[in-house]
Amino acid sequence: MGAAAAASTPWHQLRQAGAGWTLSLRGRWCLSELAALDAALPVPSIPRAAIVTLDGHELTALDSAGAMLLVRRLWQAGVAWSDVRFTGLQPRQTELLQLVEQRFEEVVLQGRPRPSLLARLGRRAADLMSEVYSRLRFLGHAAASLAHALHRPRNFRLRETFVQLEHVGLRALPIIVLMNFLIGVVVAYLTGIQIQKFGANIFIVDGASLGIFRELAPMLVAVLVAGRSGSAFTAQIGTMKVADEIAAIITLGLSAFQVLVLPRLIAIILVMPLLTFVGGLAGIYGAMLVADIQLDIGHIAFLERMQDVLQLKTVVIGLAKAPVFGAAIGLIACHNGLRVSRDARSVGLATTATVVQSIVAVIIIDAFFAVVLSELGI
Repeated sequence: MGAAAAASTPWHQLRQAGAGWTLSLRGRWCLSELAALDAALPVPSIPRAAIVTLDGHELTALDSAGAMLLVRRLWQAGVAWSDVRFTGLQPRQTELLQLVEQRFEEVVLQGRPRPSLLARLGRRAADLMSEVYSRLRFLGHAAASLAHALHRPRNFRLRETFVQLEHVGLRALPIIVLMNFLIGVVVAYLTGIQIQKFGANIFIVDGASLGIFRELAPMLVAVLVAGRSGSAFTAQIGTMKVADEIAAIITLGLSAFQVLVLPRLIAIILVMPLLTFVGGLAGIYGAMLVADIQLDIGHIAFLERMQDVLQLKTVVIGLAKAPVFGAAIGLIACHNGLRVSRDARSVGLATTATVVQSIVAVIIIDAFFAVVLSELGI
């Protein structure tokens, strides 16, 4: 940069004058000209610790927006405000520059003030209400899409639904059977150690059958489906949004709910009772093996005792929870998938949030069932 004229625009001229630098301001430094000023005024190349003189003889107007831009540019150039001198500026303009620099320094050095406890609580409450509104709105949209599909079955994506039934149901059977079998083994083994001390071996059937069919199988299946299928729903829909595939679906005149949400939601609701029933059978078989090996209760004796103690309503209660769990998981997963922003990081965050939120929702729903059924005496 030359010594005679370092930079010049219609709004300013920067030149070296002796041992210091002079920045001559021209025209209107106001809010109405801020965009042009910001584009035309680069960060000046001024050596650190240099004396800078602000010359305002050609300055016709200055407001707080222009003053902030000038102070910011000098700060970006590394100029200390104590090394700034003024000439040709009106007293009010000098006072405005001093005030803007003081406020700017407070923000830069002290940072943003920490909000008060009441402000943080209000912000959390507002965020919570916004989240609740978003989920209720999504639930209403899903219900409207289901009603539309029932009214016009031709618009229902049957093929996509069967594809999701295969992914959510058929391909999940091995892990569902294995995990429930192992849970049945663990429950029967730990229970058997205690009841064996009192010679009440046959009551292993009561505890295992009632606990597995009513609580353990629905909960374990829901957790596994949340981790496996719920996360997959979010990742698939989120990736489609990042790749603008959802925008393409809407451009073709199709409904994203009809194409993406409804088939997944119906599939997970339909397969959850089936997976729960199969998981319950696997858990009972695991308990039956432990009872035979540890407590000398044969398979026939186990089944006869289970027929006496296991009522049909117990099985029905366990199966009735399953579609509610599935609906909660599907709604959470699809909602988080559609809320993904256009970057890969948000897909991972949304997938993680789906698993956590789904498991929490399943536990809350199960607790609600327990309280209501207890009050009804069922």
